[in-house]
Amino acid sequence: MDHPTLRVGFVPGVEPDRFLRRWKSGRRDAWLELVPVALSRQHAALAEGEVDMCFVRLPLESEDLHAVPLWEERASIVVGSDNVLSLLDEIGEDDLVGETEIPSEHPDDARGRVEVVATGVGFTRMPLSLARLHHRKDAVHRPLRDGEPTRIALVWPRAADDPLRQEFVGVVRGRTARSSR
Repeated sequence: MDHPTLRVGFVPGVEPDRFLRRWKSGRRDAWLELVPVALSRQHAALAEGEVDMCFVRLPLESEDLHAVPLWEERASIVVGSDNVLSLLDEIGEDDLVGETEIPSEHPDDARGRVEVVATGVGFTRMPLSLARLHHRKDAVHRPLRDGEPTRIALVWPRAADDPLRQEFVGVVRGRTARSSR
């Protein structure tokens, strides 16, 4: 018997394992394939059919996509472990005055920015999930007090909406096989 496969992409910092476990626990006929997707390719991966659905980091402007906003990610600051800011439990904008910021130059440059600040040069901003993903011994991440959060959403093409995708949306929203919409 040939099983359909639902390819679900996810950007760095998103951990889709819990959804895979829920999917498998429902003893569904379709298989779920998880596909890592670079942040810079989150829209292209959908448009080019590399994935059927994708966990993306908003904003993602597109009229041709369904989007189910899911959770917010807290903003964070990453500094070298020898930086005086590493002693704080939380960092505020006032703590950053006079510090050198290593800004993002590309959607996929988080690892490189963490490498730079780990050398002791400045700080960088990123969602807490990315800071955790790129954690290393010589750098620390701290929540940014009053920092603007980012949001993760599950998106898929409007033209490709079908019962299989809707079933996965239900899994992501926590519906079980016994619950109804």
